[in-house]
Amino acid sequence: MATKPILITRHLSAATADRETRPVASRYTALCDYWALTKPEVNFLIAFATFAGFYLALPAQLSRFPWMLLIHTLLGTLLVASGTGTLNQYVERRFDAQMRRTSRRPLAAGRLEPSGVLWFGVAVSAVGSIYLAIAVNPLASGLSIVTLLTYLFLYTPLKRKSPLCTLVGAFPGAVPPLIGWAAASGTIGSEAWVLSAVVFLWQFPHFMAIAWMYREDYRRAGYCVLPEGVARHLVVSLQTILPLLALFPIALLPAWGQASMLCGLGASLLNLAFFYYGARFVNQRSSAASRRLLTVSVIYLPSILALMSLRGVPSGHSG
Repeated sequence: MATKPILITRHLSAATADRETRPVASRYTALCDYWALTKPEVNFLIAFATFAGFYLALPAQLSRFPWMLLIHTLLGTLLVASGTGTLNQYVERRFDAQMRRTSRRPLAAGRLEPSGVLWFGVAVSAVGSIYLAIAVNPLASGLSIVTLLTYLFLYTPLKRKSPLCTLVGAFPGAVPPLIGWAAASGTIGSEAWVLSAVVFLWQFPHFMAIAWMYREDYRRAGYCVLPEGVARHLVVSLQTILPLLALFPIALLPAWGQASMLCGLGASLLNLAFFYYGARFVNQRSSAASRRLLTVSVIYLPSILALMSLRGVPSGHSG
């Protein structure tokens, strides 16, 4: 008989502990969900492209490298990018719920309230653009705002109307190197446009791989990222092969007249590997081939930007 109060006390203690730990777990889950909204895997590539533009815009003297300005630039840019990704998921939440690829996203899965996500996206974007304007310069801030607006109000709605969305979306996607260059120099130099062109062209085979892997998903949700019928294979082939061919000369442009032969060789090998997997994808048009192309594309971009940064002698405030 004496054991019953002890058992009851233990059950009450366990129930109390469970109630106390549940809110903590819930808050942790919510934080993880909001973190997922910012698309950290995409932000890594954005940060790398921004850094490449920033580095190449400066004189090649590490002792005078403006590390704090770089931190301000990356932080502001990533805040705007995070807000843009969040707002994109808010706009597309009903369609994301229809796709296997995106149905587990926090908002599409119903784990977060749409109003909270909307305000989070607006707040993060606003803070990022204001931060860039104050801590960096108005040009970098303006470029980030243009990126956000074109991505949300041109590319996002066009995905449901026309396969031209890939072309339109490649323009805001190519802005990060310009932001980095503008942050470091206050202008946009010629090499910044070369970096931007590399990112612009890279997006086509990268997205064709995604679009092919999830073509049934996109169709189910009503997206028009690929045309129907016989035109589909032609569009996929052209938007994969032509940009890959264009990358060969453009990726070498900063090297002309000042290149390290080793870095130039490395860039050529990267382009050859990227082209090889792109050609295999076009030839096979299988999920396995598209997945391999996607993997190679994610490796290619930071690698080629790193080589371009290493072999290119920063030219300062070129116009």
